[in-house]
Amino acid sequence: MTLRKIPRRWLKPLAIGLLISISACRPSPKTGDENHIRVNLGTEPPSLDWSIATDHVSFNVISNLMVGLAEFDKELKPVPVIAKSWEIQEGGKRIVFTLRDDVHWSDGKKVRAQDFEYAWKRLLDPKTASQYAYILFDVLHAQEYAEGKLKDASAVGVKAESDNVLAVTLRHPVAYFLAITTFEVTFPQRQDVIEKHGTRWTEPAHIVTNGPFLLDRWQHEKEIILKANPAFFRGKPALDRVTMLMVNEKTTAAAMYEQGNLDFMDDHSIAPLDKPRLAKLPEYKLVPQLRGEYYGFAVDRKPFDDPRLRKAFALAIDREVFPKILQGGQTPATSWIPPGMMAHNREIGLRFDPEQARRLLKEAGYPDGKGLPEIVLGYNTDEEKKLVAEAIQSMWQKHLNVVVRLENQEWKVYLKKLQNDPFVVHRAGWGADYPDPDNFMKLFTSNSGNNHGRWKNPRFDELLERAAREADDKKRARLYDEAQKILTEIDVAIVPLYWKSEATMLNPRFTGLEYNSMARMDLRHVRLVRK
Repeated sequence: MTLRKIPRRWLKPLAIGLLISISACRPSPKTGDENHIRVNLGTEPPSLDWSIATDHVSFNVISNLMVGLAEFDKELKPVPVIAKSWEIQEGGKRIVFTLRDDVHWSDGKKVRAQDFEYAWKRLLDPKTASQYAYILFDVLHAQEYAEGKLKDASAVGVKAESDNVLAVTLRHPVAYFLAITTFEVTFPQRQDVIEKHGTRWTEPAHIVTNGPFLLDRWQHEKEIILKANPAFFRGKPALDRVTMLMVNEKTTAAAMYEQGNLDFMDDHSIAPLDKPRLAKLPEYKLVPQLRGEYYGFAVDRKPFDDPRLRKAFALAIDREVFPKILQGGQTPATSWIPPGMMAHNREIGLRFDPEQARRLLKEAGYPDGKGLPEIVLGYNTDEEKKLVAEAIQSMWQKHLNVVVRLENQEWKVYLKKLQNDPFVVHRAGWGADYPDPDNFMKLFTSNSGNNHGRWKNPRFDELLERAAREADDKKRARLYDEAQKILTEIDVAIVPLYWKSEATMLNPRFTGLEYNSMARMDLRHVRLVRK
């Protein structure tokens, strides 16, 4: 059996191409440099180490510095990049990648299969403590190594058989594994560079990359400067330079764009209140996303160790409010797998029912909210996240008679809080790393490093394991349906809130910027519009 291609019929809601080319036609002030574009990240990337990074801010930088074995074409089919080809063997349990011999690192050394083997095993190494180690658990002995049960890294099923041949052995055939090789955490790394420079290896003076741009300067908390890589194997990009700003205040960023001091902005720069005005401009685009927002519960702590209480809080949320206050193409969500993905089922999940919420609150021992401690709801500092938190705070106080205190933190601080000691109710979001429901559902398995609520359910884990092995789409969808019901209706480990579209605006002097529905900003094809 060979690994399946992702069926087109599941992807039609996203239109024919996941990559959406953004161009514009309204006059705008020129930049000071003809081949220089300025974009806003919105915040400091927590890490440019692609074994450590977990967020789309970091990945939007990394994806312009690096390439891996494969990438997605416009129909979501994985196609070769550094891999020249691949061969599926042993009924889908073994994949052999043959690498190109003309791809080089920025210091001139050739990219080798050993660089992939090292990177994958570093991702899995318990010492790395990567939250994304679980992404490779379909590889033979990967989970045992990551959990410290196996000390011998050579037993893990990834092996450089030569400089140009990488062999991967899986525990079983996996429907989506080739798609995983498009994800940044699987990109190659240089062992000599990392061992020499330690945690500072991603600084501009030390980092070695292989992609269209090079990391020229990183002024922390202010800006990142990229410069074109003249030795990129696909040819030098049209842009000479990219400035990535870190303007957290959205109204400031939008004003910079309108004054000609910023060339591209997305939801990191566009406040909800500004969207109706900006939406009238021709360059304003809404890009559908494979991305959802949710609130999670710390299920290992009182009072949310009781599923009745979690269910009560979920039933007290009126999701129809979110599109009205956010004004950016949000779709209310009760289930977790997003539209445009196989196994999306909008009928799953809990809908607004305040009367049932109050009954469950009473059953849990808190009639009319009496006896409940103050509930702390945590979110990262952002105007959109604040509006949602304030709306839900009001709903819970009105329908459940509980005291809710909001607490916000800067992005890097908030991520550490999620990892180490999450708020009893915490805001989170998830965008697709690869366009398969496994990526959304595996987030909440018992061994997931991104399972911030510490929820565990053996039946849920079993269903996902069976779905990964299943070749029949209809059977896979039924398995995911059952798993989603456990996640959002029975155990209520999370409360899905809404699915997202991303608002984007590009200075009409430029064209060719591709912003895909996995929130990746691809700058390699950006060029000036010649008149």
